[in-house]
Amino acid sequence: MEGNSTDWILAGKITKDVLDYGKTLIKPGASYTEVTELIEKKILELGGKPAFPPQMSLNEVAAHFTTNPGEDIIFSDHLVSLDCGVHVNGAIGDSAVTVDLSGEYDDLVKSAEDAVEQALKIVGVGVTLGEIGKAIQETIEGYGYHPVKNLSGHGLGIYQIHKQPSIPNIATGDPTPLEDGMVIAIEPFSSTGAGAIYESSPCNIYTLKSPRNVRSPMTRQVLQEIMKYEGLPFTTRWLAKKFPLGQIRFALREMETLGMLEEHPPLPDKAKGMVAQAEHTVIVGKKCIITTR
Repeated sequence: MEGNSTDWILAGKITKDVLDYGKTLIKPGASYTEVTELIEKKILELGGKPAFPPQMSLNEVAAHFTTNPGEDIIFSDHLVSLDCGVHVNGAIGDSAVTVDLSGEYDDLVKSAEDAVEQALKIVGVGVTLGEIGKAIQETIEGYGYHPVKNLSGHGLGIYQIHKQPSIPNIATGDPTPLEDGMVIAIEPFSSTGAGAIYESSPCNIYTLKSPRNVRSPMTRQVLQEIMKYEGLPFTTRWLAKKFPLGQIRFALREMETLGMLEEHPPLPDKAKGMVAQAEHTVIVGKKCIITTR
């Protein structure tokens, strides 16, 4: 395990507390942007920092959705997947829960929650990636839904939200075993539709992957701010607290042209099926620690 185990455990505890708090805010008539900013404020109050922008993906969108600067959504009968990440000195807790405001998708939500529980029952040193994927797939299909096959869980590192291994949500047969000290996020998605997602637009979540010198003073100012996120994902909404939108768009275009950014666009189901998500972070060992429970 990279870093300090105390930091990993604290990051997971803060993530759990923030997720529990965030769930209470998601209700019909509430402002999406206000809820997001209250969640961010709570992360800081509890002694953590965002590992990525809190995301509340709606209905058929599985992941990577947040509002643009100056825009808002008022919750009504949405299916809301709340995904939160917190870091402490770079050690990350990553967890998600789905809130059904319509009352129509209780079983879909349960299928994702049960899938992560079944995976957690078998996780451990030597358990293969294929075995975890099989447990997730069989659980979700047992409810009559489809696991999202082209989304997966992932390893976590210090200031790394996605690293190897990739934790499949289907039975891939991958014989790669989990190793002692790995930190992983198990992250099933359950869909009423195609069980496959595609990259949509517009994108407003990015990661700075390849820092380099830039020509424009305007871009340089924005880049200096992005560097403060220490290689973790950020959103244009954060930048808009410090810079005009025109400057942000100019800077991001220049950085994209230079190949500096990785985009994280919204990921809807290909058949516009409704998607529920559940997720926990685990330190793999002789006795596994679920840090976000």
